[in-house]
Amino acid sequence: MFYGQLFPQKKNNSFRFHIEEPLAISDMAKKIYSFFPKDPSREIVVVCIGTDRSTGDSLGPLVGTKLEERRFNSFTVYGTLKQPVHAKNLQETIDNIENNHVNPFIIAIDACLGRSSSVGYMTVADGPVRPGAAVQKQLPSVGNMHITGIVNVNGFMEIMVLQNTRLSFVMEMAEIISRAIARSARWRDSTPGWLTTLIQRENFS
Repeated sequence: MFYGQLFPQKKNNSFRFHIEEPLAISDMAKKIYSFFPKDPSREIVVVCIGTDRSTGDSLGPLVGTKLEERRFNSFTVYGTLKQPVHAKNLQETIDNIENNHVNPFIIAIDACLGRSSSVGYMTVADGPVRPGAAVQKQLPSVGNMHITGIVNVNGFMEIMVLQNTRLSFVMEMAEIISRAIARSARWRDSTPGWLTTLIQRENFS
């Protein structure tokens, strides 16, 4: 979990979506798909970071669990409510991925805190996430790309803020993110021509 404004991103490498947007799932799926490696044989690994012991920080494990419940087999998923990836085992998880996957493309998922006006936004962005920064923890960065959700406001007593975040809000955000990932995976398996054309147009616009 980290602060929403921690990473300065180039505008064309970071995209935000609000949970109340009617097309949030579809639009997120398109952006996730656009970040995928061109090599269709390259394995994709999803690392869902967080803990089930803090409501606000449970976004990652909830996404992993929802993907698991959907019998999601397209990508390898690390981090669920039963087996969370958190501060104490993040490095071990990274080592495990390095030892068991050849050149994987890693999607990191984590909760974050941000400005009050940004709560409810989800970001799909290039590059790694740096978990633990919001609570002053030094943890390794992870991910070729990352998806984050701003679950509450930062600035004061962050641990208490996370613990008092509404579960229904985090559940809704996890549902959107997991469905977007699953949809992007289906598109990767089928490589629809209309989507490829759309992304090419957006890249040159």
